[in-house]
Amino acid sequence: QVHLVESGGGLVQAGGSLRLSCATSGRTFSRYAIGWFRQAPGKEREFVSARTGTGGSTYYANSVKGRFTISRDNAKNTAFLQMNSLKPEDTAVYYCAAGLGISTDENRYDYWGQGTQVSVSS
Repeated sequence: QVHLVESGGGLVQAGGSLRLSCATSGRTFSRYAIGWFRQAPGKEREFVSARTGTGGSTYYANSVKGRFTISRDNAKNTAFLQMNSLKPEDTAVYYCAAGLGISTDENRYDYWGQGTQVSVSS
């Protein structure tokens, strides 16, 4: 079982930055790929970014490429999503998820956090 807890969301002006964290107490954190997804009001949840457990392979949605960076510290059982140059359209609830293989498909992830709200004002 992997229990994920996101933090770091908040309200920021357009052009600003936030860093989201995804922490787990599990001892097998490095086995799991981590994905970040988001859901805006009235929209379906969408893929944002993902990173393998080890090795450093990453995926990004086109809408965030060049602005967001996913990273992880396996020694601290924590993953991060650094979000720069934020836009109002980035406003959403952001979720981290863990799965045994990296994927852009949310159905490939077995464990989910509760989400953290990111709001970007214009």
